Amino acid sequence: MKSGSPNSGGLFDIDDKRESVQEIESIMAVPGFWDDAGKSQEIIKKRTLLEKTVQSWDDLQRQAEDAKVMIELGEEAQDAETLAEVAGMMDRLTMAVEAAEFQRMLSGDHDRNSCFITINPGAGGTESQDWAEMLLRMYLRYCEKKGWKTTITEFQAGDEAGLKSATFNVSGEYAYGYLKAEAGIHRLVRISPFDSNARRHTSFASMYAFPEIEEDDINIKISDSDLRVDTFRSGGAGGQHVNTTDSAVRITHIPTGIVVACQSERSQISNRGTAMKVLRAKLYEREVEERSAKASEIAAEKKDIGWGSQIRSYVLHPYKMVKDLRTGVESGNPDAVLDGALEEFVVAWLMGVRRQVGDVE
Repeated sequence: MKSGSPNSGGLFDIDDKRESVQEIESIMAVPGFWDDAGKSQEIIKKRTLLEKTVQSWDDLQRQAEDAKVMIELGEEAQDAETLAEVAGMMDRLTMAVEAAEFQRMLSGDHDRNSCFITINPGAGGTESQDWAEMLLRMYLRYCEKKGWKTTITEFQAGDEAGLKSATFNVSGEYAYGYLKAEAGIHRLVRISPFDSNARRHTSFASMYAFPEIEEDDINIKISDSDLRVDTFRSGGAGGQHVNTTDSAVRITHIPTGIVVACQSERSQISNRGTAMKVLRAKLYEREVEERSAKASEIAAEKKDIGWGSQIRSYVLHPYKMVKDLRTGVESGNPDAVLDGALEEFVVAWLMGVRRQVGDVE
């Protein structure tokens, strides 16, 4: 970093990033760069991320310069219409800076990655299984609002309604960075649609996020001898979510007992490939937890799916309220929340985590 640079230590440390882009371009110009395809792709990926950051900074600088020119013009002419336009430009610039600052917060090792989401019901049979499927729909709707592509890779239907387990892939930039904020136990209070006496029931379900990890990104070796691979036919009430074929694959990692499955493709080879991605993601998360001095926040949150461990409550009766028990954020419109209006909850948690990190630093 250049000493005394106006951008030094700023929002993006932009001088360092410009220099890094130049250095990478020099590396790419060296003969033989493409000989190692894996390494070259990783370098190109790094350059792309750096270029996006530099472009974001340049866009902010351009907006600031445009606003400055308009202010000067408006003051000279005492033109109310021009000053009103300047006010709008400043509002947009402020929003752009805040968005850039928030994006900078998503700086974890794999925050930019796509991810896998797993959803499981707690104790309670049909009630919890139905709640788990409501959560699945909520997160699919949230991802749709964010513009991310989703693919359900595994779905095990409930006995009467809902689901026993589900896994889906979320493909999009920063998917893991955002969705990790939702990991934990979710509690629902409502009048049960399955109770003929219309009594109030409390149900629990869990959601966990795992970053999608490429094989070259981590030093985790998976031996074929450690795997038990079973094939099965997908079907039942989950048929609307997955293909009903004999190509579904279930992989058990014998040393850890981790079980993953995929039934979204008609090809057994494709299902096995996706299942291996899920397994890599879970093994990576397990390794992170074991290495962490704090045993990791994720491990601490993975308690029994029941009382005292929830991160958020969704109350539909006797009143309507959604409350995040970690941040205190509330909404009086649970219908909207269950339709994917989660951004306020996600941002509040991420901002809170950032403040905690800052306090430590």
